[in-house]
Amino acid sequence: QVQLVESGGGLVQAGGSLRLSCVASGSTSSSNTIGWFRQTPGKERAFVAAINWSRGSTFYADSVKGRFTISRDNAKNTVHLQMNSLKPEDTAVYSCAADRVPDYCSVYGCYAAWRDYDYWGQGTQVTVSS
Repeated sequence: QVQLVESGGGLVQAGGSLRLSCVASGSTSSSNTIGWFRQTPGKERAFVAAINWSRGSTFYADSVKGRFTISRDNAKNTVHLQMNSLKPEDTAVYSCAADRVPDYCSVYGCYAAWRDYDYWGQGTQVTVSS
């Protein structure tokens, strides 16, 4: 079991920044990837970004590329999502999730499907006002 706790959400004006954090605990060695997903009411959960814990490989949705940066702090079992140039359409509940992606799978599609992730945090609300 892996436990995930997100923090850092809040209300920000368009153009502003927020940094989300995801702290992992428990059997973290069973997972090698942390992904961030977001969801708005009535819509399916959408991929935002992911990082392979051991390789350091990162993947981003096109909608956030160049604005968001995912990073890891291995010593603290923490993954950060730095969100800059925020837009109202970034408003959503953001959740982090843990998965073990096979070593032979190194492309975007191996990281972007929320159904592949085994463990989830409770989510944190991000609201961007116009």
